[in-house]
Amino acid sequence: MKPFTKLRTTAAPLTDKGKLMANVDTDMIIPKQFLKTTERVGLAEGLFHELKTLPDGSMNPDFVLNKPKYKGAGVLIAGENFGCGSSREHAPWALLDQGITCVIAPSYADIFFNNSGKNGILALRLPQEICEKLAEQAGGGNSVFEIDLEHQTVTGPDGTDYRFEIDPGRKDKLLNGLDDIAMTLQRAPDIERFEAQRKLTTPWLETIG
Repeated sequence: MKPFTKLRTTAAPLTDKGKLMANVDTDMIIPKQFLKTTERVGLAEGLFHELKTLPDGSMNPDFVLNKPKYKGAGVLIAGENFGCGSSREHAPWALLDQGITCVIAPSYADIFFNNSGKNGILALRLPQEICEKLAEQAGGGNSVFEIDLEHQTVTGPDGTDYRFEIDPGRKDKLLNGLDDIAMTLQRAPDIERFEAQRKLTTPWLETIG
């Protein structure tokens, strides 16, 4: 996966009637009919499908990601418990396919939070009141934010810095673009030495299976 270091991009506020949307579940992020593929491309079509389309299938001009201002937005600002519901990994895949590599919310469902980190999305937590303030700024004339993972800061359009906390291990993986497989491959020499020694000490295992 791509390293996440510093991001300067438009932020899109996911709101309903002026309030940040809470409890956005994975079926809302990408409905079940778009889960027939194991490919990670083309999933942006299904991202927030029920929100971005009208009953006749046309695009909903009022949905934030359909607005020209937020075209290419790399940050999504949402309410608490984002990513709840089923454990589908297609949810972070769809966000990535849309170009969203950072989500800002007060809290997340655990499985979505972990899946996001494993796929290169920075899901950062900030208090509800700060998320609301950032969403309000994102809805204004200037919606460009800067996310600095190394220094763990979010800089809003008004220039104010907000510090966020992150597990050091998760931070290191994101900074270096390492998923679980890449982390394992870093120990490839050790694994090869272990396997060579195992063949010498327990050769009969080679004939099993």
